Parts: sequence; structure tokens; C-alpha cells
Amino acid sequence: MIVSVYPSTLTGNIHAPASKSSMQRACAAALVRKGVSIIHNPGISNDDKAALSIIKEMGCNWEMKEGDLIIDSSNAFVHTIASLPASIAINCGESGLSIRMFSPIVSVSSAAVTINGQGSLATRPMDFFDEVLPQLDVTITSNNGKLPLQVKGPLQPRNITIDGSLSSQFLTGLLMAYAASNADAVSISVNNLKSKPYVDLTLKVMSDFGLNVPANKNYEQFVFSKNKRSMPEKIEYTVEGDWSGAAFLLVAGAVAGNIVVKGLDIQSTQADKAVLKALIDSGASISISDAAIEIGTASLKAFHFNATDCPDLFPPLVALASYCEGTTVIEGVSRLAHKESNRGLTLQDEFGKMGVEIILQDDLMMIKGGKGLKGAKVHSRHDHRIAMACAVAALKAEGETVIEEAEAINKSYPNFYEHITSLGARVNQL
Repeated sequence: MIVSVYPSTLTGNIHAPASKSSMQRACAAALVRKGVSIIHNPGISNDDKAALSIIKEMGCNWEMKEGDLIIDSSNAFVHTIASLPASIAINCGESGLSIRMFSPIVSVSSAAVTINGQGSLATRPMDFFDEVLPQLDVTITSNNGKLPLQVKGPLQPRNITIDGSLSSQFLTGLLMAYAASNADAVSISVNNLKSKPYVDLTLKVMSDFGLNVPANKNYEQFVFSKNKRSMPEKIEYTVEGDWSGAAFLLVAGAVAGNIVVKGLDIQSTQADKAVLKALIDSGASISISDAAIEIGTASLKAFHFNATDCPDLFPPLVALASYCEGTTVIEGVSRLAHKESNRGLTLQDEFGKMGVEIILQDDLMMIKGGKGLKGAKVHSRHDHRIAMACAVAALKAEGETVIEEAEAINKSYPNFYEHITSLGARVNQL
């Protein structure tokens, strides 16, 4: 799909999309617990659909009813050996969270499970599981550290030490798997853990679903003890608004108009809530309350931001920095290599086409902003956040911006173009 975006002025109210980080974790927790889970405000992104597909293949029954997602995991294969198939195949689509979270969870079952994915996921390294799962009595084979994976449990919780420098998503999967395996008197030690706020989200979701939540020892050790909580037969959970997707809306407001974004939890543990700090530091006109965030244009200035724990903010913050007077510095470039694209290089290339100079130096990205952007033909690189960043940047560029492979947004925010159009953006989809 090709999308053209023209210079626009935004105004109006918009509701943030559902968080896929919250939604996918909720699907995993619903699988792990035994019983019925009612999920309000469920997500509709491709990553969310991948999670639903996985739990269905693992024996969960689910249905959408009056806007709610109802999941019954009573006969899921992580709970029973009755009618256990000889082998199971799951597909994680292009979701990095799904592959990293569900691989340990499905290993709780004694069935042989083949795990596959699509697009850029097929090239991402999965050596972590080759090294860790055998320590937990899981047999695993991979394609030289890449997909497809084949795992066969049942996983046996033990004291282990893992590397958390690549992604916290691996830890999320192990925490869920240990809870599913009734872990007791064992711990997971972690070296150099990144994206700690996402671990907080995982622990909160586990608690909300009545799972056994380990003691968090300064993000260096997670200690499981016998679960003394009784698990209710039915729970209800509401998926949070998505700070990752809303970051693009908020930046769009700062660049191109005065808008109100609703549906975001100011107390959320989502890492990308940190976008508020960047917006404040840039001088954007912003008013924050529990009910809504009002944001509008102002004289924007360069800022310094550490995105090590929230690397998904790089794309929207590059769009913001492009309109800030001076050179913005963002730390954490090393976290960008294994995304849907190598985002550091991709942002440099695609924004370069629009006249923005980006310098990559060690772990720093420097964006020289405030010089004006020109419309150009850009490419999403099949990366949802690159497509959205280019669209936001195009709102005050000179002339038309054409985004190729613009459907990449379906991975996380399928309604993005419709949402910015409702705010007054001039968008043409072909």
C-alpha cells in the first residue's frame, strides 16, 4: 500500500489504541491461569492476532462477545495431558514479544511444539533459547540460532542466570513459564537487564491474573516461593491504552496542531510513557491530567533523552527532534539493531530523504533539527514505527510525502492513518 501525507493542521480529540504490550501479556497470562478470563478493550493489531492464534493452538477456547474477549483455558495443554496432541505448531507472525514470551510458556507442555514466524522475525537471533531452555530440561532445536524452533518439555524450574542485555522479553517468558510450572524455592538471576519498566508491566499482569508473582530483588533476581493466593475461576482485565502508539499522536500534536489524547493511564508501568518527558523537555505545549493529555504547537528546542529502556520511542522522537531547533541527542542506539529493521540506520536513511541529518556515534543518535523538512518518497522498510514516524514528520514538511509499504502499521496500530485523518491530516491511501 502507498500512502501520501500532505502538510496539515491537526485539531480534535482522539482515543489511544489498545496496548499490544498489555494485550499480548494478558493472552499469555490467560493461557497460564486455569479458568475463564474476560478481557476488556482487546487489541486488534497483527501482533495481538498472533497471540490469540498461539493460545488457540495451545488448547484455549476464545470468542469476541460485545466487544470483550472471553478466553477459557480450562483444557489448555499447559494444564492437562488429556488429549494432548503428539505435536503442535504455532506461528508468532512478526511479533518479537510473542516469540520470546511464548517459547518458554509452550515448553511447559510435554508436547513437541514447532515455533515459527514471518518477515523480519525469521532473521532475528534466538540463541538465547538454545542456551537457556536445555538447562530447564527442555529439548530444543533451531535453525542455527534462528527460526523455526522445536521445543519439547515439560519445563522444570531451576535456579538459573540469564543475560538481560538484548531484551527483557525473554525474562517475561521465563517468569510466565515458571508461574505455569508452579515454581517454588527457585530463582531467575539476570545480568544487565534492559527495559525494566516492561518487566514491571509483566509482574503487574501476572498479579492481575492471580498468578504466582516472584519477589523482585532490584531487577537482579526474581525469587519464586509457593503461591499462597487462591486463583479465582473467572477474572476480568482491561487492556491499557498504548503509550507506544500514542507517542506518535502526541508528537503529531506537538508538531502540527492542538489535540487531546484520551485513554492513557498516567500511572502506567509502560516504558514508553517516558515520551512525556521528551515532549516537556522539547518545550511542547502540554497539559497532563488523569482524563486526557492536551498537546499543541510551540517553539520547539533540542533535547537530550535516554531511550535505553524504551527503544521503541526512537522513531516518534526522531520526528519530534526534526522540528526542534538545534541538535537533539538520544541515547540507546544499541537497542535498535534487532527490531523490524535496523532502526538506527533506517531512521538515518529515511529521514535523510526528507532533509534531516542524523549522526550515529557509538550509542548516541544526534538529530540536527529546526531546518525544515521537505516532502519525499520514503519506505517503511516493513517496519510499523518507521511508517508512522515518516507520516508524523510529513505533517509539516514542504510538499507531499509518499510512504511505500505503508501497511506495515498493521503490526501494531491498524487504525493509525484513519485516526490522524480524523484529526485533520490530509492522507491519501492507494
